[in-house]
Amino acid sequence: MKNEMNEGFTVNKETSTVNVKRIFAAPGNQVWAAWTEKELLDQWWAPLPWKSKTKYMDFSDGGYRLYAMVGPEGEEHWARADYTSISPKTNFKFLDGFCDSAGTINKDLPRSDWNVNFHEAGEDTAVVITIRHKNLDDLEKIIAMGFKEGFEMALGNLDKMFS
Repeated sequence: MKNEMNEGFTVNKETSTVNVKRIFAAPGNQVWAAWTEKELLDQWWAPLPWKSKTKYMDFSDGGYRLYAMVGPEGEEHWARADYTSISPKTNFKFLDGFCDSAGTINKDLPRSDWNVNFHEAGEDTAVVITIRHKNLDDLEKIIAMGFKEGFEMALGNLDKMFS
């Protein structure tokens, strides 16, 4: 059963990291699939009323996902996740950044280094995420852009997929 006390979103300014823990009421293989298959990712990754649209995805070491957050008026904000390490069913890492629709990284905006861990416990699965930024300015820029609110809403969408 989910225990809300074991969940959280914390910011560590000293290390320029965001730490997120979320427990999902689903077995590990289902939670892993929701994070690693584009058809499932697109169902929850964007905060409503926005939608996620994956243009390309190769979930492998050295592969990447090119996707857009599509707003209610049709506006698109593109991002690219470059997968740097994958340990099936337990962990994957990627470097995330804003880009254009062709996947060219926007060097004026920060990139973030994600480490996503999966821990199955009975019928539930905990996802523990550490997101590192190069420096405090990058972290603060991402937070100011609404990352916390948007990501928590997206994780709520994922909760609903499993209920």
